[in-house]
Amino acid sequence: MTKQFTETSIKFLFLNVGHYLDHLFMLIFATAAALRLATEWDMSYASLIPYATPGFVAFAICAIPAGWIADKWSRDGMMVVFFIGIGVSSVFTAMTNSPLQIAVGLTFIGIFAAIYHPVGLAMVVQGREKIGVPLAINGVFGNMGVASAPLLTGLLIDTSGWRSTFIIPGVVSILIGLSYLWFIRTQQQIGVQETHSAHRKMESVSIKREILIKVFGVIFFTTAIGGLIFQSTTFALPKVFEERLTDLAETATMVGWYAFLVFSVAAFAQLVVGYLVDNYSVRLVFAMVAILQSVFFFIMMNLSGVAALVVAIAFMLVVFGQIPINDVLVGRMTHSEWRSRIFALRYIVTFSVTATAVPLIAWVHGTWGFNTLFGLLSAAAFLIFLAVSLMPKPEKIVDHQAPSTS
Repeated sequence: MTKQFTETSIKFLFLNVGHYLDHLFMLIFATAAALRLATEWDMSYASLIPYATPGFVAFAICAIPAGWIADKWSRDGMMVVFFIGIGVSSVFTAMTNSPLQIAVGLTFIGIFAAIYHPVGLAMVVQGREKIGVPLAINGVFGNMGVASAPLLTGLLIDTSGWRSTFIIPGVVSILIGLSYLWFIRTQQQIGVQETHSAHRKMESVSIKREILIKVFGVIFFTTAIGGLIFQSTTFALPKVFEERLTDLAETATMVGWYAFLVFSVAAFAQLVVGYLVDNYSVRLVFAMVAILQSVFFFIMMNLSGVAALVVAIAFMLVVFGQIPINDVLVGRMTHSEWRSRIFALRYIVTFSVTATAVPLIAWVHGTWGFNTLFGLLSAAAFLIFLAVSLMPKPEKIVDHQAPSTS
């Protein structure tokens, strides 16, 4: 039992590190573009960041095949492909010399980054009865990747140049992938095999069809709007701070530090939300998170200086806090055998919207500025609140948990 617990804990750690790297890689370019590449390549921020769009499109559309391959072949094998593939792609991106070339590199990063969410999250919830806290812990690692991206990128830009921001994480990811390959092969040699059937009894649920359709409708709608909010805030925040914290952040490193402060503090909101959804009504928790987002975005519209920093922490707390809620609903309502594909559908919605957020930021910022962007995000969060109010009450969602007879 102790040995099995240790092996499970090691695998959970690998999965958490994978989530960290996934979000780190997807946001390196956001800071590099805002703080160095726009100047080095003599381009405006608004004209440069759309080159990240193909990577985010790949991040979205490749989730479906990644989930299907994982369910049909091996989730462990797909995680090895993730670590090594995204690392090699990052090193390649560092070697580029033009916006078009870097767009190709970012696209390959997006292709391999798409593997994590449908595969890694399915592995996190597999075999667990209460999944809110494990998903929250995993989410904290992902959000620390978001937090580390501007900090690490800013530090490396100031000390080693923008290319090192892709090379160093890329090499680290390749080494982790090789370590994970060794770990799973060791498990297989001692007879610890990946299996879904062992957990069917625990994970089987019976849900009325009409309730299932309604809940998944809310899940996919709030996933889309939530993806727009998440991407807009995480991608734009370094630029927001560069404009609004002029007295506090005078260098790329300082901008990175303030973004890291906000993201890292906010990341731990997931632990609170994970505990709440395991013990209280998901519908109530979801509604509170959404309405607080709307309020804080509205307040942020005209702020600068210390006030902007404080409110940024507040809205990122509830933006990050929303992340595990939809994943908990998916984990509770799907069987392990096809869970990767359901997570893939959820995240293809998220990242399809994510891809549109990048040109949206460029357009809104170039035309009206960030005040208008925060107004739009406030309205979007209120739409999430309205959608959550349409969810069935908790006692109507799951009829019972019944053992599988197959």
